[in-house]
Amino acid sequence: MNNFKTLKRSSEAILKEKGSKFIAYAYPIQSKEEVNEKIAILKKEHPKANHICTAFLLFENKEEYYLTNDDGEPSNSAGMPILGQIRSHELFNVFIAVVRYFGGTKLGIGGLISAYKTAASMAIDENEIMEIEAKTALSMELEYSVLGDALSIIDKNQLESTQIHKDKKCFIILKVKPTDVDRVKELFNPINIELEEI
Repeated sequence: MNNFKTLKRSSEAILKEKGSKFIAYAYPIQSKEEVNEKIAILKKEHPKANHICTAFLLFENKEEYYLTNDDGEPSNSAGMPILGQIRSHELFNVFIAVVRYFGGTKLGIGGLISAYKTAASMAIDENEIMEIEAKTALSMELEYSVLGDALSIIDKNQLESTQIHKDKKCFIILKVKPTDVDRVKELFNPINIELEEI
């Protein structure tokens, strides 16, 4: 996949159904870690919510990765309908959470599926869809003694990078355009660092 569609910014929408209130939040994301951060923020903002149901779909390491959570609603009545909206809009790297405040009237499985699906769709409609170029992930494992040299190359070439620090070694993941993979690998030859596609 060379290009894919994602959301331009965060957005929200509110759906009211038989007294229940569904507040949908849609976000562009780059990693699973971002999802956890956003859920933590929503739990603080909505401490009295009955459910915070979620779904995200990432394209990473040349594969799709998704996760859904019904958060106490009947199985597959919330997370999967939310994911269905991400898929039907052909989006990747998107996270949607729908916060529900129960209004006293049960909606039934069909009603729940419809409400979560509609709320998720409304949040997407409040946003803008943009197309971006898919990137290849390259990883390197290096000693701390050459970290400065590696970071200098990364800065000089304005490469998108993530660092993971372990006790004796550092791991760096670069995201580059598929057409730039060979060129970027060559940049690190002078300091004897090999990059692997992941």
